[in-house]
Amino acid sequence: MPIVVDIDVMLARRKMSVGDLADRVGITPANLAVLKNGRAKAVRFATLAALCEVLKCQPGDLLRWEAEDAAGE
Repeated sequence: MPIVVDIDVMLARRKMSVGDLADRVGITPANLAVLKNGRAKAVRFATLAALCEVLKCQPGDLLRWEAEDAAGE
């Protein structure tokens, strides 16, 4: 998928666990894992805003676009 989720990078930078982030954001650890592992089909702006607020970052720090390689097409 061309959208890459870098929540794990921000968690490492903030020395925060997935469970702690889920509690602070107000979502289940299972839903956060789906998002973190790139399996989510969508993310609500309210959830993205809460993630950014807790992690003190910008949406672009959590999400980025990567072109698919020619072999994967």
